Amino acid sequence: MATFSEAAASAVAHYWRTRAGQQSKQAAGARADQGLRSAVTGGAQMDGIIHLLSDVIVEGGIPKTQVFFKKSLELPGFFRPTKEWDLLVVRDGVLLVAIEAKSQAGPSFGNNFNNRTEEAMGSALDLWTAFREGAFNAGTQPFLGYFFMLEKTPRSVSPVRVKEPHFGVFPEFVNASYAKRYELFCRKLVRERHYTSSAFIMSEAVTGLKGSFEEPARDLTFVAFAKALQAHVTAHAS
Repeated sequence: MATFSEAAASAVAHYWRTRAGQQSKQAAGARADQGLRSAVTGGAQMDGIIHLLSDVIVEGGIPKTQVFFKKSLELPGFFRPTKEWDLLVVRDGVLLVAIEAKSQAGPSFGNNFNNRTEEAMGSALDLWTAFREGAFNAGTQPFLGYFFMLEKTPRSVSPVRVKEPHFGVFPEFVNASYAKRYELFCRKLVRERHYTSSAFIMSEAVTGLKGSFEEPARDLTFVAFAKALQAHVTAHAS
């Protein structure tokens, strides 16, 4: 495999090519979805990232037959019967890895930010509670990963006002852009031990077609995420 950064660039380019192709197909059809929903309902945008992470896992010594994406992705939950993840590693009846790989490309940054954060927090709570109650693993703690890619636009990097009718928000959120909010969110997911590791990258639609992306935070880089993932699976591969 190429270096982690080179492979990530290819995965980013795949995202934008897939998204553009889905929008074109919807526009040419008899009925286009409202807004930019056409680029979401087609799916597959994050396939490049998922395939890349699966390669990282296999290079860490896990057989491909124990890496799951596209199918067999359900895990038991505590607050709901099951939750479908984006990538799983199950080895000899033990859950080693569960990963969410999500993205957001404008224009509705506000609503989507709330949805994405609530989804990620709820998924982690559900998994760890089920883990505590013995739904899987009998004590072996899995690697829980959260990967997020945000479209870089003037709107996503501009300061956003917050409403404080009764109590003040935490100072880091004052005038924070949506990009900064996502960075803070990914960092706090790890610091509060909801996820083992997280990565946050940004990419523009035009330059992203060539694989260009940015990493605003040194503690949330793709390389750090990939190395943490590979170290975890390597420790359980033998």
